[in-house]
Amino acid sequence: MTATGRDGAAAEPEYDEAAIRFFAVLWGEGYLSPGGPAEVDRILSGVNLKGRRILDFGCGAGGIALHIASTYGPVEVVGYDVEQPVIDRARVAAAKAGLSAVARFASSPPGRLPFDDGEFDVVFSKDAMIHVPDKEALFSELFRVLKPGGILAASDWLIGHDGEPSADMKDYIAAEGLSFGMASPRRYLLAMAAAGFSEGTVESRNAWYRDVARGELERLKGPLHAEAVAAVGDAYVAKNIRTWTAMQKVLDSGEHCPAHLRGIKPAAGVRP
Repeated sequence: MTATGRDGAAAEPEYDEAAIRFFAVLWGEGYLSPGGPAEVDRILSGVNLKGRRILDFGCGAGGIALHIASTYGPVEVVGYDVEQPVIDRARVAAAKAGLSAVARFASSPPGRLPFDDGEFDVVFSKDAMIHVPDKEALFSELFRVLKPGGILAASDWLIGHDGEPSADMKDYIAAEGLSFGMASPRRYLLAMAAAGFSEGTVESRNAWYRDVARGELERLKGPLHAEAVAAVGDAYVAKNIRTWTAMQKVLDSGEHCPAHLRGIKPAAGVRP
């Protein structure tokens, strides 16, 4: 998952060089969330990106933006993140791949996005909105930068209810040590509607990631262990094995609910 737009003053990056190296071992170079290009393609299923301008909100180290740039034929992909280390990595990767003319990367402090109204045809985001507690303000900004008729296609990590997180969920969030602002499917749909999106949907991906995460944990303990330790050290890997173990509990219970999100900004003159 990528760090984006947290409220408040600037802080030390949550996704530093060690995190980028660790996730490259686990999820692939440039990816800070699970599933690789195949999951990106599932999120974008049915969305035409050819010749269009795409915003990748919470782009992380750039793997997704570069996949979109090299696969879908957009006129431009703009990757945005609040954390400078991942933006620096993304720019280097784009230059190395010869994609700097199509994929560019921008950073700014949390708050209003540094883009004009109606600048993008599609807003994409993968597992980044979790870092923004104010979902209403978030979707309002994403709606603002979309053109009329534009599409929001995203995924995120949700909590399955509106109540107090369980003890297991609290343990998992503490183990992550990241700025998680989890919200329910209901809260996401309400925030999307309040921003003006029509045809809002939330599709659970719990069953998929429940099994994928179990395999990730097994690989961290087994075939990937030596490579991960060489990249980030034994203590860092051990910490993440504890985190994955805690995460598996809330995935198995259904409280941790990764999901696909979709919405449309109505065309001019069309009421949502």
